[in-house]
Amino acid sequence: MSKQYETVIGLEVHVELATKTKIFCSCSTEFGGAPNTHTCPVCTGMPGSLPVLNKQVVEYALAVGLAANCKINQYCKFDRKNYFYPDNPQNYQISQLYLPICHDGGIEIETAAGKKVIGIHEIHMEEDAGKLIHDEWEDCSLVDYNRSGVPLIEIVSEPDMRNADEVIAYLEKLRLIIQYLGASDCKLQEGSMRADVNLSVREVGAAEFGTRTEMKNLNSFKAIARAIEGERARQIELLEDGKRVIQETRRWDDNKESSKAMRSKEDAQDYRYFPDPDLTPVVISDEWIETIRARQPELRTEKMERYQSEFQLPAYDAEILTGSKQLADLFEAAVRACDKPKEVSNWLMTEAMRLMKEDGTDAQDLTFSPENLAKLISLVDNGTINRTVAKDVFEEIYYHDTDPERYVEEHGLKVVNDEGALRTVIEGILAAHPQSVEDYRGGKEKAMGFLVGQTMRAMKGKADPAMVNQILRELL
Repeated sequence: MSKQYETVIGLEVHVELATKTKIFCSCSTEFGGAPNTHTCPVCTGMPGSLPVLNKQVVEYALAVGLAANCKINQYCKFDRKNYFYPDNPQNYQISQLYLPICHDGGIEIETAAGKKVIGIHEIHMEEDAGKLIHDEWEDCSLVDYNRSGVPLIEIVSEPDMRNADEVIAYLEKLRLIIQYLGASDCKLQEGSMRADVNLSVREVGAAEFGTRTEMKNLNSFKAIARAIEGERARQIELLEDGKRVIQETRRWDDNKESSKAMRSKEDAQDYRYFPDPDLTPVVISDEWIETIRARQPELRTEKMERYQSEFQLPAYDAEILTGSKQLADLFEAAVRACDKPKEVSNWLMTEAMRLMKEDGTDAQDLTFSPENLAKLISLVDNGTINRTVAKDVFEEIYYHDTDPERYVEEHGLKVVNDEGALRTVIEGILAAHPQSVEDYRGGKEKAMGFLVGQTMRAMKGKADPAMVNQILRELL
């Protein structure tokens, strides 16, 4: 390849908002219901039904727009995007084309190459479509309208990203902002956050963009990164062979690590947009904007700085703990309960994350109470149990949210502080392992570790390691 190419990437990110009801009706937005049970005449497009805008959708869109440094269209309205598809019961989607609620924003990302601001062209509100289920055995497709009418915001970036690292950094930053705002859980595996990648390549130094394609069916950050690399390579190969890139929508198959064309890319005029006649314009007052601004929570960057200044945590701890809103909330609540921030941080970053890794779970799935973690830390701190026992107790807390005080009492796990009884056990250990005694007296310090371990095993982990060590050295 003699020519050098640059990749140009923009994203369209769809986010399902965390409202309890749909955007234009009172049907539930709860995930996982039986097919077609969260429906009504409005969200199934029955003739004569009229939409009523959910105010919370507007407030979530405003909150995300403000956090993304956007300008607010204080007079915005809804449009009909006309197209036929079986999961679209009205034969149009209510969206915003001409006057979206937010525009001209940007968020700062950081990669190994440094910091960079990714522009946000617009954020608009819209309704989601239903879902098609393809039954290969019956050779038919079934439609579930539960998702039809679920409120979305679509966040359209500028084509400012140049590689997969920047794309993932942008998505991670965007996801954390939205999660901290409480606007969505942004679970890619459940479809509450979906990203379409618009990608083109051009020769380095060229002023004009190349022909772009849109990549769909991307449900994980890893799939997005692989799709970017795959599409970049495909387009470069076409250009190197003297062929042209066709503007089209492509579907990424992550198992095969390849894509295939779905349809030629439509332009806006193909959808015959026109203002929705059933919905009045949304007028957003200065007072409403200021009310939303005043409710904005502390976001990750500010929280990281506060953890270092207020709790004296290392920058690494602060970065890990704030990487998930659930983890940050758990940390702060446990600190309020026991006032030991570094201990709370240590338990979350070591034992909790170890178990999360083993189970393949996410921080959003943590269910144990911060009060029980605080109680465990106090039990260790006041010498009621040692750290070896505490790790076992923590697993009970992690999996069952067990009260550690009650669990320790019921299972007899308190540290044995009876020096006489402990000395008797240690004398028996020394008598049973004369070679280890001889090794230690001969200068082999590792023998002491073995004898401590044997004693702790005999005491079922309930002895104080410091007291065990002290008695062993006295007897040896």
